[in-house]
Order: sequence, then structure tokens, then C-alpha cells
Amino acid sequence: MSVIADSVVRAGNASQAVLRTSGVSSARLQTRIVSGSEWDHTIAGFDEVCQEQMHAFAATRWPSVIQEPMLFLADGDVVGGALVMVQKLPLGLGRIAVAKWAPMLRDAARRDADTIRAGMVEAMIADYADARGMMLSVLPRAAIDTDNRDYERLVARGFKRGSELGFPDRYIVNLRLSDDEQRKSFHQTWRRQLTKSEKVGLSFEHAAPEAIEDFNRLYNAMTDRKQFADYSAYETVPALMSIDVPALRPELFFVRHEGELVAGGLIFKAGDRAVYLYGATNDKALPLRAGYFMHWHIIRWLRDNTAATWYDLGGTDGFQGLHQFKKGMVGEAGVIRPVPPVANYASKPLAYLSGAGAFAARDAMHKVRRAIAGWRNPKTLPTQRRDAGESAE
Repeated sequence: MSVIADSVVRAGNASQAVLRTSGVSSARLQTRIVSGSEWDHTIAGFDEVCQEQMHAFAATRWPSVIQEPMLFLADGDVVGGALVMVQKLPLGLGRIAVAKWAPMLRDAARRDADTIRAGMVEAMIADYADARGMMLSVLPRAAIDTDNRDYERLVARGFKRGSELGFPDRYIVNLRLSDDEQRKSFHQTWRRQLTKSEKVGLSFEHAAPEAIEDFNRLYNAMTDRKQFADYSAYETVPALMSIDVPALRPELFFVRHEGELVAGGLIFKAGDRAVYLYGATNDKALPLRAGYFMHWHIIRWLRDNTAATWYDLGGTDGFQGLHQFKKGMVGEAGVIRPVPPVANYASKPLAYLSGAGAFAARDAMHKVRRAIAGWRNPKTLPTQRRDAGESAE
């Protein structure tokens, strides 16, 4: 049986369970592995959809990993999903199942959302950990609330703390404000820089997908100029821009000065949380304060043209200047919240030891790679304090 096969029922019914440690009961759900195309079309209408959970993204980003798009159903209706990536471990030590920013709810506002989410976790445990003997690795997204209840419930269920980012904070703007409320929310310095940017003759435009080549030229020139190693997922952009699901296709925005393209942004806009994917600027953008101008207009466009409540600016990679810029934009009405550590679960000790060991080896390799990059180019070394990402509230 193919692991990515249309309409294949897998694992039957997840067992009815009560998570006594967290006080949340789990729903009895059915699971179904679907094709990548069906998956992307289905999750386009989810509240919690994100770029990393798109098959078009994951298949390009991790081509050697098996993608298993798993839908969860209650009484025949789709209530959520998780794109699970199954990866072989070195030396034939087994396999691990990874779900990044999952599982996702179709309707995050439903009254039984917590029960549905617990049921999705139980179904994943039943399939990947119990039936197939893998370590299951789950990474919830950053929460809007102070506490990340999704992560806390995983720990209560028996998941163990795994890898975590060096600078885990995400900077999240509230989109549901009027222009006056939004400007008042910005920190004073950010608001002052925005006002200056509005006096230098900049123009903002929402560009068609076909204009991505203009953005590519700007982005490539920027990376060449800064001489930074690009560890992002930029190679996925062609697949994202050509996807036949309009709701999942990123939106492209440009800022020009006297007709010259000086800044651009690529934005994921589906679901309840829009995400800043990539930005690019030329040498003229900084003195023109084009970044302030561009984000102000992107915020307004997202508010008026999407259902998103929040605009996730991403992280900082440890750069203090980027922290100050994003913190000022988040302002008083937004939040700064960390991505939680990875949560790992295995039914069998050997599966856990093998999976955790593989993650530890990967983390060590990344640490060495960052150290070498810093030695080659000191500009890549972090400048941000570890405690700099305090709440914006």
C-alpha cells in the first residue's frame, strides 16, 4: 500500500481516552491518508493552516522524506489534519515521524476544539508510536496566549522535551485594528520612522504572482551583498507560487522609489494567522525606511483582504536590530511568544533512544555549521540577548 494514497483509511478508530493528567478527554476520530493534491486543497480552508504543513512546501523542502498527509474525521466530517513526515534513521535504526506545527484544527473556534485536538494526538500515537513503533515528534506553533496549552498537554500525555530553537520568539501583530489604533499600538520610535517613510515618495503595490522574478532578483542581490549563508526554505518559492490553490499561494508586495524597486515581501495569508515568509531590499531601502512603509501597508492589506487575525513576522535569528524593528511593529496590541520545544513520544524505549539520538546529532551538526559560518563571517553571529524577546503586552 502506498503511504500517499488517495482515500486510504488508516488505523481505524483512535481509542477513546481521557488524559487525566491534563483533564482533557479525546474524541474518537477516524484517520485517512490522502494525496498531496487533495491535502493542499482540503487544508486551504483550515483556521490553523500554515506553510510548513503544505504538501507543495514539504515535498520540495524535504524531497527524500516520505510525506503522509493525514486527515482526521469525526462522523465522516473532516475536523483537522497533520502532514506527518516519516524519515529513516541512519544505520537502519528505525524511523521517526515528524509533525511540524501540527496537528491543525479545521475550526479553531468550535466548542470541543480541545477534545478534537487531543483526539488527533491520540490517533497519531496509535498509528505511528504504537502500531509502527516510531518515535513521534510534534512541534506545536507559538501560542497567542501566555501559556502554550498545546505543548503543555503533550507533556501531560507523556511526550518528552526535545530540541528547541536558540531564539524561539515569534513576533505577532494584531491585524484587527483600525488605522488609528494600529499606529497608536506601534512603539513610538517605530511610528516616527513610519511617518518619515511616508514623506520620501515611496509607493506600495500588490503584485501579481508572475512578478516573482523581480522579487527573485532583489532577493538574490541582497543575499550576495550581505554574504550570509541562506539556510531558509527559499528553494520552495517556485512551488508555492505555482500552486493551483489560490488561498495557499503567497501574496507578493513591492515598494518602489522613483520607479525603482527597493523592497519586497512575500506573505502567506491563509487561515487565522498570516506569516511573513521572505523579504528583500536593496541598498537604498534603509535610508528610505522602506521596511516600515512596506509592513504598514501589508498590515492594512491583510486586515482588509483576509480573515487573518494575526500577522506572524517570524523570528530574529539572534539579531538585535531585527528584534528592535519587529518588537516596535508588534507594539502594544500584539504579542511576542516563543515556539515551544519539540515534544517527542515513543511507546518503546529503543524507538525513543534512536529518535532522540538522531535529533541530538542533528542539533550538534547545526551548531558546528553555525560556528563555522560565524568564523568565516562574524556578521552572522547573534547580537541579541537571550532574554530580549519579552512579551509585547
